[in-house]
Formats: sequence, structure tokens, C-alpha cells
Amino acid sequence: MRIDIVSVIPEILKSPFSNSMIQRAINKKILEIYLHDLRKYGLGKRKKVDDYPYGGGSGMVIRIEPVYRCFHKLFSERDYDEKIFMTPDGNIFSQKYAYEFSCKKNIIILCGRYKGIDQRIRDHLISKEISIGPYVLSGGELAAAVVVEAVTRLLPGVLNNPDSMITDSFQIKSINSPPLYTRPILYKGLSVPKILVSGHHKKIKNWFYEKSILKKKIDS
Repeated sequence: MRIDIVSVIPEILKSPFSNSMIQRAINKKILEIYLHDLRKYGLGKRKKVDDYPYGGGSGMVIRIEPVYRCFHKLFSERDYDEKIFMTPDGNIFSQKYAYEFSCKKNIIILCGRYKGIDQRIRDHLISKEISIGPYVLSGGELAAAVVVEAVTRLLPGVLNNPDSMITDSFQIKSINSPPLYTRPILYKGLSVPKILVSGHHKKIKNWFYEKSILKKKIDS
């Protein structure tokens, strides 16, 4: 899978993508990530990428020209299954989207910044608008990192133990993860539920299921 990320400040993403699972996926050649500095496609000597909004108002807006130039170059090299724009007012990212994106071959993620982007970019260059929550960040880079993390762990061969992915929260519709415990069994008077160390696999499985349902009801 190949992911191209377009950003005004791509340096923000270098650290998240050079560690742990994502780096392992890259080393295994399961995943390719390419960061593109939008300013390289900017206008004039100063490589300007933004301007004041028509009609007035505060803040700056990313212009269509640099985004079009960057996208057009990438489009000329390969076909893209999705062109994603990270924006607070997009569709809320979910495990369903993570699965959908993980089945694609090539995707582009455009990271918003400043007040926003020219609407013509959204209307003509973007196939999906995605948000990681109803709040505002300084830019879409960290949101893009969240999407890449969720998608990467679903790619075959990335996780050392694929079975752990099956039991993740939201993998099973309407079921949350149950409470989890590990060693020691007793610590400062706090003990692990006896059922979990009983060795009775059927009862343990039922306990996990019941606790997952209970947690769902409490959260809702």
C-alpha cells in the first residue's frame, strides 16, 4: 500500500512514521509513505500557498494552485483510490473507514492548515473528507497520523500476532473491549478476578463477553 501525504509542514509527521509499527511496516515493504511539502508547489519566489479569503473574514486560506500542481504531478504517475482531506467538519473516522482504506492500493491525504482550503479543492480534487473528532487542531497532520496508524495495523503481515487485531475494540460490531489484567495476581490488596486465573476457558470467554456488553451499556 502507498500513502502520499501533502502538508505545509510535513516535518511534523517524520517522527510518528519513523517508529514502532509503522516503521516496521515500511521496513517489511508492506507500506510506503511519501511526504510532500506543499510549499514546493507554491507561487512566486516565496512559494506562497495561502491568501486572504474573498468576502472578508479572519485567517488565511490555502490556494488551489499549489494543491492542484502537487496532485496533478502525483496523478500523472499513478491512479489513486482515494483523495482524502483531513478537516474538522468531515465524516468522523471510524474502524469502518480504517478497513475501507486498508483495502486500497494508493491514497492521498491532504492536511488542512490555517483557516481552511479553497472550496474548489474540496469540490473537484477530494473524494472523502475525514475528521478524527469535533474539535479543531492547528493542522491536519496529527489527524492524518491517526488515520495512517489505524490503517497500517490492518495490513496483512504488520502485526506479529494477527489474532490480537480480531479482538480489538470496534472490530466486532457493537462490542467494546473487556477489562484486561496481567501479572501480578495481587498488588497492594488489588486482585485479578479469580475467573481469569481459573483455567476454565469457556467461563473466561463468557466473562469477557458479559463484561464487554456491560461496558457498552455503561458507556452509552
